[in-house]
Amino acid sequence: MAKRDYYDILGVSKGAPADEVKKAYRKMAIKYHPDKNPGDKEAEESFKEAAEAYEVLSNPEKRQRYDQFGHSANAGSASGGYGGGGMDMNDIFSQFGDIFGGGSPFEGFFGGGGGRQGNGGGRRVARGSNLRIKVKLTLEEIANGAEKKIKVNKQVICKTCEGTGAKDKSAFQTCSTCGGSGAVRRVTNTILGQMQTTSTCPTCNGEGSVITSKCNVCHGDGVVRGEETISINIPAGVSEGMQLSMSGKGNAAPRGGVPGDLIILIEEIPHETLKRDGNNIIYDLHINFVDAALGSSVEVPTIDGKAKIKIDPGTQGGKILRLKGKGVPEVNSYHRGDQLVHINIWTPKALSREERETLEKLQGSPNFKPNPGKNEKSFFERMKEYFE
Repeated sequence: MAKRDYYDILGVSKGAPADEVKKAYRKMAIKYHPDKNPGDKEAEESFKEAAEAYEVLSNPEKRQRYDQFGHSANAGSASGGYGGGGMDMNDIFSQFGDIFGGGSPFEGFFGGGGGRQGNGGGRRVARGSNLRIKVKLTLEEIANGAEKKIKVNKQVICKTCEGTGAKDKSAFQTCSTCGGSGAVRRVTNTILGQMQTTSTCPTCNGEGSVITSKCNVCHGDGVVRGEETISINIPAGVSEGMQLSMSGKGNAAPRGGVPGDLIILIEEIPHETLKRDGNNIIYDLHINFVDAALGSSVEVPTIDGKAKIKIDPGTQGGKILRLKGKGVPEVNSYHRGDQLVHINIWTPKALSREERETLEKLQGSPNFKPNPGKNEKSFFERMKEYFE
């Protein structure tokens, strides 16, 4: 099933400001929240769908890429784990819990009944930071897609304590401040009556438990500095400056939290002879005057090897030959650009005596006098046709 437009999901316009997007998401989240719709799978999917839309539209960089490329901005999600899809409840509550001002918006109405399923009630789940790396690609790799194995220096789970941060399994105790809930409630008397607020427990930082004896390797963090080799499947058609993200491949989070994402910035390595213009490939072909006048057959380089093209007799400088489908494909699309061969007539700068005499004999010939026909396109007409 095709993904719905993120703006349509939240019911906002494309130019909606950040506070309007946040307000729209909060409204959707309250409507489809699991506490309000227990056992309703459709409501749960709508809740996740709204969270995915907000995850993109609330981030200026992700929103800009989405506005430019649509869902293809998260190219490769099926094979490489890119993009924001497949979010579970822990991801949503750990990332967007603050949208409700801390905790579930229904805790006050339904008695705090464990709205964060599988997450220990109001307990906070830590999230690792994102990592950014640059990946350089040749034009051939961009055109055909590539798999890159990159060694990344980052925070990894401590193997000694398996990420718990504790010396052993018995080195934990329930937080005495919040009683294991990870949150503390405060009641304030106001002119409107009593108001209850919920905030993260300052003692356990929302985890619900405290460590009595820390791991002697990670010193209680649950993570250490390490190296991981990551296989990155880059789809065909990416371009300079495009960013891809791999969910969960960033820094590990303290004490079993949600790992961050790996942000991949694409850099293009300039080709020796070919130039990229969008999805088209440009090649400057220089031929001599004789080949232009008599016609010829020449080989030109392409991103797939070489191709033979025919130079018609009387070819003029500036003519553009189009090799259909020899360009770069669009990301997540079957459409492919073309290769445009720009003809340049090479004029020799030095002549032998014999060559000069031969050309002088031809100089006065009627066929050598410029006489462009009405069908001959000017430079500006050719450029206009090219850009169209």
